[in-house]
Amino acid sequence: MIALSNLEWGYCAVVLVASYALRGSTGFGGFAAMPLLALVIPMKVLVPVWTLLTISSSATLFGKDRKHVSFPMILRILPSCSLGILLGLWLFKTLDAAWLSRGLGALVSGYGLYALWQTRGGGAGNPPPRAIATAASFLAGAVGTMFGTMASLFFAVYMDAIRVTKEQFRGTLAALMMTLAVIRGLGYYAVGEFGRESLLLFAVALPFMLTGIFIGDRIHTGLSETVFRRTVCAILILSGIPLMLK
Repeated sequence: MIALSNLEWGYCAVVLVASYALRGSTGFGGFAAMPLLALVIPMKVLVPVWTLLTISSSATLFGKDRKHVSFPMILRILPSCSLGILLGLWLFKTLDAAWLSRGLGALVSGYGLYALWQTRGGGAGNPPPRAIATAASFLAGAVGTMFGTMASLFFAVYMDAIRVTKEQFRGTLAALMMTLAVIRGLGYYAVGEFGRESLLLFAVALPFMLTGIFIGDRIHTGLSETVFRRTVCAILILSGIPLMLK
């Protein structure tokens, strides 16, 4: 196992439970754990672990919205997304952990600033043009494979661009995240990235992820949606800065 102090192990446990409690109660916030964990765990170890956690958490939350999944949409997305996964695998294999950490830091801080700007006045902003839908699905595959997270943001852009219904949005996003995680997990396995260390770390993290979802499923945040989103944006911006300096 990687050498972490007792304080660092405790920090990881708190991050996992809190992040997945947010996801369980609001459907948003789980991905914020990735940059926070990357502060103490090397990216080369963390990314495969996060993929397994994504599969587990998506399968846990999938049942509620499965009847709203648009399988034709998934079939349209998969070709460009698969090309993105191939690029992401090559970059993940080529780049070292330091560059991956810096890239993730820049990505999450940049997204945090953008999302914070989008909450001005409490609105969600105008939807993106339909023309960027294919590019968004490609980036979902590439970015999700390189960093193990943030793919949901590009899938959300894709579905916003083609104007899906609220029910299709939630159900199809859950199915896409699970499908992408399985595909890129097979890719990591093919290039030898699922080492003993990653599998042991996943086994340690799984109970904390499930605990967070269990807690979140039984509580509701007292914050308004706008205040909640701004809080998560601030966490992303702040957590991305030390990653860029690693």
